Amino acid sequence: MKTNVKIFLLGWISLSVMFSSCKWEVNTQWGKTTTQSIKITSHKDENEKKEKTAFQTSGPWKPVTDIRADVAIVYGANDRKDQNFEQRVNTWRERGYTTHFMTGIAWGEYQDYFTGKWDGEWHLDEGQVTQKGDTIWHGHMVPYIVPSLNFIKYMQEKHIKRVIDAGIDAIFLEEPEFWARAGYSEAFKREWKEYYGFDWRPQHESPENTYLSNKLKYHLYYRALNECFTYAKEYGKSKGMDVRCYVPTHSLVNYSQWQIVSPEASLASLPCVDGYIAQVWTGTSREPNYYNGVAKERVFETAFLEYGCMESMTAPTGRKVFFLTDPIEDWPRDWVDYKKNYQATFTAKLLYPNNNNYEVMPWPDRIYEGLYKTSPDSDKKERIPRYYSTQIQVMINSLNQMPLSDNKVNGSGGISVLMANSLMFQRAPAPIKGYEDPQLSNFYGQALPLLKRGVPVHILHLENVSYPETWKNTKVLLMTYSNMKPLEEKVHQYIADWVKKGGVLVYSTRDTDPFQTVQEWWNTGNNNYQAPSQHLFQLMGINKDAKEGEYAVGKGVVCVIRKDPKEFVLQPNSDREFIATVKRLYEEKACAGTLEFKNNFYLERGPFDLISVLDEGVSTNPYKVQGQLIDLFDPTLPVLTEKIVHPGEQAYLYNIGRVAEPDKPQVLAAACRVYDEEVGERTYSFVAKSPSNTTNVMRVLLPAEPKLKVKAVTLEQDIENVNFTWDASSRTGCLNFENNPDGVYVSFEW
Repeated sequence: MKTNVKIFLLGWISLSVMFSSCKWEVNTQWGKTTTQSIKITSHKDENEKKEKTAFQTSGPWKPVTDIRADVAIVYGANDRKDQNFEQRVNTWRERGYTTHFMTGIAWGEYQDYFTGKWDGEWHLDEGQVTQKGDTIWHGHMVPYIVPSLNFIKYMQEKHIKRVIDAGIDAIFLEEPEFWARAGYSEAFKREWKEYYGFDWRPQHESPENTYLSNKLKYHLYYRALNECFTYAKEYGKSKGMDVRCYVPTHSLVNYSQWQIVSPEASLASLPCVDGYIAQVWTGTSREPNYYNGVAKERVFETAFLEYGCMESMTAPTGRKVFFLTDPIEDWPRDWVDYKKNYQATFTAKLLYPNNNNYEVMPWPDRIYEGLYKTSPDSDKKERIPRYYSTQIQVMINSLNQMPLSDNKVNGSGGISVLMANSLMFQRAPAPIKGYEDPQLSNFYGQALPLLKRGVPVHILHLENVSYPETWKNTKVLLMTYSNMKPLEEKVHQYIADWVKKGGVLVYSTRDTDPFQTVQEWWNTGNNNYQAPSQHLFQLMGINKDAKEGEYAVGKGVVCVIRKDPKEFVLQPNSDREFIATVKRLYEEKACAGTLEFKNNFYLERGPFDLISVLDEGVSTNPYKVQGQLIDLFDPTLPVLTEKIVHPGEQAYLYNIGRVAEPDKPQVLAAACRVYDEEVGERTYSFVAKSPSNTTNVMRVLLPAEPKLKVKAVTLEQDIENVNFTWDASSRTGCLNFENNPDGVYVSFEW
């Protein structure tokens, strides 16, 4: 049934800047003119303290990219031909955004440094170089960098200082990345001699050289971020500012798989690091992995583990983390592919209910203005389809409502997989004699057999074992040293203490890989262990060469499996014994209840329902949800009484039955952001803002069907093509009109 509402287009200057209130003449159904007062609050004031949602952009404000998150993270401090940095920042501030700053720490538009304009010295020899002598480039005259102390000084003086002088108090230095295939430049050789005290060794000549090379790469970016952020905080303090510092970074899972070295979890303990952006998106999560003998893309499962990795890295330390998703990806594909995988990664991130900070998208310019294929079989390209831009805006605006929750994802909790930064140290571009770990299978071999059976496995970082919060809720710890090594001796004492108090440790490793003998703490000084596990076993009071079997350790148990975890996934049906062992230990030794196997994940989070149904799982049954449900992946926002989710699919639903204050008029879901809400005795009004050239759809909860006829009025022109339909069963109306970043005033009467 169609009915009518009143809609007005608001001019930006006249409403947001000049007036605190204004009056509108509206025609009632009796044909009389009445005057109604509404409060118009500057949305700059409204959003001033909010930093829940953000996006990054290198461009100035434009109507087509005004996506209405809390924070615009302005990228790069260089001036443009027609606009300097400060002016670019101000274009966003003038539109009500809090402004932060981001730039690359491993690459960027730093040509003035490399060509000698900054200090009179030529620095292109500080690029990352491969064995063949090729510099690894990120763009024209933009090499990936060996971050020398001189480069750090340049970043401090040329970029960080300017940003703080511009009044920005949050700095993001992104992607501290050193390629595993690099490590052959003169700059790197100099850093090697300084760090190790002996001459550089080519990494391709031995496993130990590979390990030492990657460890140095890790150290160099740890140092770079520590120095840059410490400077930022000190300089900010000198100006009376509390500068916050964040690291946007891929997950340890992805960097290890892509053979990139980065400091990752070690940064979380630095006092100068306030948090991270978890750079997880279709591009990282579609990297193939092995399960049941098959290597293929498993986007949802990989994303779930990537977000889990980032949450585990930050939660015990109390650091803030923004979860990122991207409606497209770096690699050019088609709109249907983007939509499918965006839904998978978006669902995965929301299954972590203890975080509600989000980077809603990177680079809105390329999303809203880029040209991409209309289908995988066509060369035709077009800008973003209206159905997809509407869906994206519904999804990202819902994040402003997303609550924290004490609810847990359905399934058996308490199983954790141990990870360490040294996962990156054993990655190399060329085969290493005696070592193979295809597609990071020694990690996925522990995680995927359980995840595919509907067990929401947790990630536990070795670097965080000293924090009591790290061990919270872990009943069974899955551990291997096949693909990583402990960087510090002291971590073993924390693991041993946890087992002695009743923990169950499953250690799956042959302990025969060539990295067991690299020059490290377990085989230097007073230590003479052939493998780091020998030190751990000795601390727990069992034979340091423990054979396969179970060992009582205090109140806990250690189960040794003399296989590498990759053996559980590289061949079909090879994980059954591993799963049977974990199930028995979980139920009988950890006394954690029945280990439930299923093919789905479900989480209730405030009014939102999150569902993912797994393919390759224990069944092909769909998952059914019943109630009054708004489908947030459907750009028409239909109200359903049942949603059926099939294997390989995800669903994102707004459950009207769980609306807070159900008698209060409110917008439940919208492809716009709502401001300046006013609720009267029989009226409800608000201002809607969203990018131009996009279509708004919104579902609004009202006490009764509005009785007024449609009247679309603006300060300058009428809004055309306004549609409203009423659903009596849910007491919601669905409203459609073209978006305007200056604001559309909507008023209901009943």
